Amino acid sequence: MNKKQKTIFVIGAVLILSTLILWLAHGGEIFTKTRVLIEKKDELFGITYKEWQDKIIIGLDYAGGFSAVVAVVTGVLLFIFRTKKGQ
Repeated sequence: MNKKQKTIFVIGAVLILSTLILWLAHGGEIFTKTRVLIEKKDELFGITYKEWQDKIIIGLDYAGGFSAVVAVVTGVLLFIFRTKKGQ
């Protein structure tokens, strides 16, 4: 590997690793959620009720897709920037 290939490899690995860490930090869900069901308590009457709250939770579908695209682009760039020793 030459210097360009090492740099591209490190950048690709950091992007994939950070994406997977972000996915795990969001709960490791399989599918992306845009709304979450939360339970609230009414302090006046003392009853509990459930309500949908808009919140993005990154799932494996987006994180895995992004990681796959980064891996393919990294592989293509590694192939493009290779050096041929015989010439």
